[in-house]
Amino acid sequence: MKNKLANMACLDLFLNSQETKDYTAIKELITPTDSKKLPLISFDLYRNHFFSEMELLDIKNDVNQVKELAFKFNWKNNFDYLFKDQKFEAIVITDLHKNIVWVNEGFTKMSGFSKNFALKKTPSFLQGEETSIETKKRIREKIAKNRPFTEVIINYKKDKTPYKCELKIFPLYSEETTHFIALERSVASF
Repeated sequence: MKNKLANMACLDLFLNSQETKDYTAIKELITPTDSKKLPLISFDLYRNHFFSEMELLDIKNDVNQVKELAFKFNWKNNFDYLFKDQKFEAIVITDLHKNIVWVNEGFTKMSGFSKNFALKKTPSFLQGEETSIETKKRIREKIAKNRPFTEVIINYKKDKTPYKCELKIFPLYSEETTHFIALERSVASF
């Protein structure tokens, strides 16, 4: 069955590239012999590849923007290592006072809040009644230790929908820590 689908995908691509007069000339030769209709899958293959490539390009652009900020703030972190094998949707960078100084487009897609709305606010605006006080306390304690950590917190989207958000937080430093970066992804919705 796999070979048949692969052959059909190749045939779909071939037929799609033909001029109308060429297609008309070979149409009778390619009429299916069985009565089952199978879906056109070549576009699905292309679409899936296209969206995968776009996601990789978005990640590359996000990493490059973070590297530009690193140059501006003279951060010494190894960003290639920091981002290696990380899965994330959103990136949030805060200063030492927890004020957001930068977010990526993924933040808007994940939370529904615009970049401009988030800037200069603390991430607490994402929290709500189901956000655990204990989790918030653990996050504060781990930030005070100035080491990378992972935590899951219940946040709220702009439309008030709660979701579990995995945070991977890393201190950013020049001589001392000046900022924190959070790589975030939604791990479950309610």
